[in-house]
Amino acid sequence: MSFDVSISLKRSGRMFDYTFKAEQGGLTALFGPSGAGKTTLLDMIAGLVRPSSGHIVISDDVVFDRERRIDLPPERRRCGYVFQDLRLFPHRNVRENLLYGWRLAVPEHRWLDLDTALDVLGIGHLLGRRPATLSGGEAQRVAIGRALLSGPRVLLMDEPLASVDAERRDEILRVIERVRDELRLPILYVSHDRAEVDRLADRVIAIGAHPATLPPAP
Repeated sequence: MSFDVSISLKRSGRMFDYTFKAEQGGLTALFGPSGAGKTTLLDMIAGLVRPSSGHIVISDDVVFDRERRIDLPPERRRCGYVFQDLRLFPHRNVRENLLYGWRLAVPEHRWLDLDTALDVLGIGHLLGRRPATLSGGEAQRVAIGRALLSGPRVLLMDEPLASVDAERRDEILRVIERVRDELRLPILYVSHDRAEVDRLADRVIAIGAHPATLPPAP
């Protein structure tokens, strides 16, 4: 899985410019300070925000090119998105949340089944519960599962530890490592936390920061 991103966005009188390439799978960290526009970058890759100019190519598939008037809708980009605020459906139980994206996915894109997702994430005992009854760590694992079951070719993760207390951080980090290593799904991972990036990243892309401020790649 490769990425070729060179885009700009003008918003609120400010211009955001992003250019990077990632030629392999694994976990690519988009690392930089708060306010650098990292979430906006994920939104543009996912197709939720339209760039002002430039292009986005995922594995030789052009999903956006302003000059060529290409702008694929989110469902055709096949990006599983784990939002910082999770966005679980409060009126649906865990099973219904997990299967929401799976039911919408084209059958040939469903590379993961529910039982495997439950095993990797350790959430089989939560299936009948509503999001309001879950801890931060449990809700985060459900959000990851919902994204995985949508049949994505890449996983976008926006500060996935933001809603998790300190006691559950290592638990979620181990889950992300299992997704990276066992499911072998390419991940674009937004963070401003050096310790997370040091532990997880195969490569690091500077967003709104001088390269000298970046942690070394493992």
